Amino acid sequence: MCATHPGNINPTHNHLLMALSATIFKATLHIADMERNYYQDHALTLARHPSETDERLMVRLLAFALNADEVLAFGAGLSTDDEPVLWRKDLTGNIELWIDVGLPDERRLRKACGRADKVVVYSYGGRAAQLWWQQNESTLSRLEKLTVVDLAQPDTLAMAALAARNMDLQLTIQDGQIWVSNDQSSIQIEPQIRHPDSG
Repeated sequence: MCATHPGNINPTHNHLLMALSATIFKATLHIADMERNYYQDHALTLARHPSETDERLMVRLLAFALNADEVLAFGAGLSTDDEPVLWRKDLTGNIELWIDVGLPDERRLRKACGRADKVVVYSYGGRAAQLWWQQNESTLSRLEKLTVVDLAQPDTLAMAALAARNMDLQLTIQDGQIWVSNDQSSIQIEPQIRHPDSG
């Protein structure tokens, strides 16, 4: 029997508790990425942690679509600090791509840049995201492996409105814009690259 004191919780037991309390979402993505010449369908299963919002869930889904390939995988997410939201590894276990969403701590991103060939953050949250960048820009702008892409709050809230336990979404990516649609509605997203500065 595992102890109930927070400091003594068995990590394996803790992961089981998280998995049991998670909400399962299934999504079929039909991706047409003109910029990468990538045209594939992906059937995904996502576990939403009780503390995760629909907005964050859908940003995770969008991040997958923007970087999709056959080996891109979801990390353990909110249950661990040692894994990103998404990552791609080569056959030797080297981390080729590390993807986070939200407003991660700059120490986490510095550590990620030491472990991965490329690190991408999809920030969102409107004013909070703007303040996060202002506070961390001087440090993060020195990380050559890092790319920061900001998603406008109206766009991520519109994405959240598409969240459902079973989703079938068409995503078209072209000229720096993203169109996301289901059988009822369609939205347009225009990400802003904060870093590196394309000037």
